[in-house]
Amino acid sequence: MDKIDKELLKTIADVDVEEIKGAYNIRKNGQGIERKITENINIVTKKDVSGIDIIVKENTKFEFVHIPVIITESGLKDVVYNDFYIGKNANVIIVAGCGIHNDEHKDSEHNGIHRFFLEEGAKVKYIEKHYGEGAGDGKRILNPVTEVHLKKGASLNMESIQIKGVDSTIRTTNAVLEEDTNFVVTEKIMTHGKQFAKTNFDVKLNGENSSVKVTSRSVATEQSEQIFNSKVEGNAKCFGHVECDAIIKDNAKVTSTPEIVANNIDANLIHEAAIGKIAGEQLIKLMTLGLTEKQAEEEIINGFLK
Repeated sequence: MDKIDKELLKTIADVDVEEIKGAYNIRKNGQGIERKITENINIVTKKDVSGIDIIVKENTKFEFVHIPVIITESGLKDVVYNDFYIGKNANVIIVAGCGIHNDEHKDSEHNGIHRFFLEEGAKVKYIEKHYGEGAGDGKRILNPVTEVHLKKGASLNMESIQIKGVDSTIRTTNAVLEEDTNFVVTEKIMTHGKQFAKTNFDVKLNGENSSVKVTSRSVATEQSEQIFNSKVEGNAKCFGHVECDAIIKDNAKVTSTPEIVANNIDANLIHEAAIGKIAGEQLIKLMTLGLTEKQAEEEIINGFLK
């Protein structure tokens, strides 16, 4: 790995390659380049399509799995299928994400399709960061797909962050929840220039006492556009809460479309959305402390996306 590779890895996974703990698989320009497995976590290359199976033994506790993707080749369209099989009562942290460095004129694209199969009582913290950089005018495109299947008593906490530099993204999350399961999603997106970001959530609460909480925070500036679509379907006694808050600046555009479907009398479903500009009183308060208007705006945006 060269300097650019290591810097991308640090940005999307917050770790140096020499310091990665637990199991990991590093993918660069469409190929796996480094891998490590542990006694409780195995990583197997798929035979039929590009991708890997991550298999976590039951009762595995507090181990890490890192599966970052790095793209430095302009014009590459990378598609990968990763399946996670999390054993009964396991509790692990999975760190994914993709960083694209594009200094040329052709578009670079990564589409990661991740499927999670959690057995009874399993718990997963899943962190996914996306980032783009480079001096070229070729686009940096990221289209992540996440499919979640939770069995009785399982829970998945998903943190999805688009840092900056992504020209176009369509983010799709589909989930099916059984009895006593919990799915928590925290999404943070920043767009500028003419960037485009679309998020699609579709969650089916099929089991009694299943629950989902989705929190989306986004900032759209300049001529960028964001679209947020969510659908929560309650098919049993369940709870669902979707919250979408966005700040817009300049000529940016944000659209939020909620859909909640209650197919059971005991389904409790809530959707909240708020879109607006930075409040003037917030700017004034920070500027009285000695910040310029630009610094005050950055302070507010950073706090909003925390």
